[in-house]
Amino acid sequence: VLKIGEGGFGKVYRGTITPENGIGNSIVVAIKKLNTRGFQGHKEWLAEVQFLGIVNHPNLVKLLGYCSVDGQSGIQRLLVYEFMPNRSLEDHLFSRSLPLLPWKTRLQIMLGAAQGLQYLHEGLEIQVIYRDFKSSNVLLDKEFHPKLSDFGLAREGPTGDKTHVSTAVVGTRGYAAPEYLETGHLKSKSDVWSFGVVLYEILTGRRTIERNLPIAEQKLIEWVKNYPADTSRFSLIIDPRLTKQYSLDSARKIAKLADSCLKKNAEDRPSMSQVVENLKQALECS
Repeated sequence: VLKIGEGGFGKVYRGTITPENGIGNSIVVAIKKLNTRGFQGHKEWLAEVQFLGIVNHPNLVKLLGYCSVDGQSGIQRLLVYEFMPNRSLEDHLFSRSLPLLPWKTRLQIMLGAAQGLQYLHEGLEIQVIYRDFKSSNVLLDKEFHPKLSDFGLAREGPTGDKTHVSTAVVGTRGYAAPEYLETGHLKSKSDVWSFGVVLYEILTGRRTIERNLPIAEQKLIEWVKNYPADTSRFSLIIDPRLTKQYSLDSARKIAKLADSCLKKNAEDRPSMSQVVENLKQALECS
């Protein structure tokens, strides 16, 4: 077993599962071991088991199994997923040790991720709000097909005539929607905001928050406002490593889509099915 990651709720290991009877191939898996102490960790574990038990979509990571054992040092909780060998979108965008992610591949990854969110919002009997969409939660299989991971913060959406669910504010700084941060009111359009942030990450090659840049450039969403998609200055924000790899028309479409996802009023943002259609159009002219 090899440790491959660590987060707020525990550690992630790479391991293998061998068939009981020894017949057939072993499969490589990712094992999330949650911290033994803390109610929050148990809530995360329950949420993952609950949601991944009912969802089934090619752009959502598969939960293969889980266990919970009460031991001397506390409750030991494990989640076992399919292994994603190409790490995360975040790794490929920001790690200089990995090959450059081509523009078209970036768009294909975002289209798959959008289809995963669309399924959660619109494809189930209940609406599921993902609540933690970010580039590190978009995992990539051996063909670079994306799958959303980490459902510990997912919540069932509003029912009946309710417009939102009220909840404690959790998630990741730089990705969370303003109305959620300010009021704790969570809507499916809160996920759409987070998606818009990641669209600007793939466009610029910059993280949502970069502390090592001048103050005016540290917050990605504030910085890009100075370079509107319809102006000649727009090309200055495109990831400089992508020289001659993209069509400016496609890049403009992505920026305009991101801007619509980042509208201050949640109701003015597109649905994820509209986002999917816009991404398909951007891919056609990429």
